[in-house]
Amino acid sequence: MIKGLGISTVWTLDQERTKAFFRDRLGFEVRSDLSMGDMHWVTVGAPDQPDVELALMNPDHLDPESAQALKTMISKGVLGAGAFRTDDCRGDYETFTARGVEFVQEPKERPYGIEAIFRDDNGNWFSLTQRSAELDFSKEWG
Repeated sequence: MIKGLGISTVWTLDQERTKAFFRDRLGFEVRSDLSMGDMHWVTVGAPDQPDVELALMNPDHLDPESAQALKTMISKGVLGAGAFRTDDCRGDYETFTARGVEFVQEPKERPYGIEAIFRDDNGNWFSLTQRSAELDFSKEWG
């Protein structure tokens, strides 16, 4: 039986730059940084969640056609990479903005809480979400 999510992938054109983004701007830990033949394996994770990691993957190890298609999508910034939970969306927004994180949406009230959206240095977008005490999915999203 599945016990939970362990590793999820964030696609990148530059693993070192992406590793620095997560480490230096978001405060993540580097969990692994290994050369594995034709592939470089880099994972990062939030300090308070030791059993969940993001694998920072470069598509160069894929077949040429798939690698090129993925590189095009990464370059266009069309890949959504996930949602991060926080207890203080507005405070984290201020902290991350001061560290140079590019937000495309300031903190905004939603039926489920407060949400801000930012991009990493590759254009991948992430949601930063502070859940409300009482989730209400019956409200209109506007």
